[in-house]
Amino acid sequence: MFKELDPILHSQLRLAVMSLLISVKEAEFTFIREKTNATAGNLSVQVQKLKEAGYIDVVKQFKDNYPQTTCKITEVGISAFEAYVKALQEYLKV
Repeated sequence: MFKELDPILHSQLRLAVMSLLISVKEAEFTFIREKTNATAGNLSVQVQKLKEAGYIDVVKQFKDNYPQTTCKITEVGISAFEAYVKALQEYLKV
């Protein structure tokens, strides 16, 4: 009756990251950190989990001699997010 919720997306911080990226497609690490009020360390761990799941791509580069990390949602991530939202909607219908 109830679909299983994706354990990767069921974490509050990972869901917040995906929610941000679904609307902007791509964002710098600092922007995500500010919007989620997460610590850099915790966010880094959660971003790595999303990357390992194939939900986001992470690009590390230098901009004006400063490190810059950019996160971008993948097609797999978009599909997973949409499936997660649909599953939640099914829970709310009951």
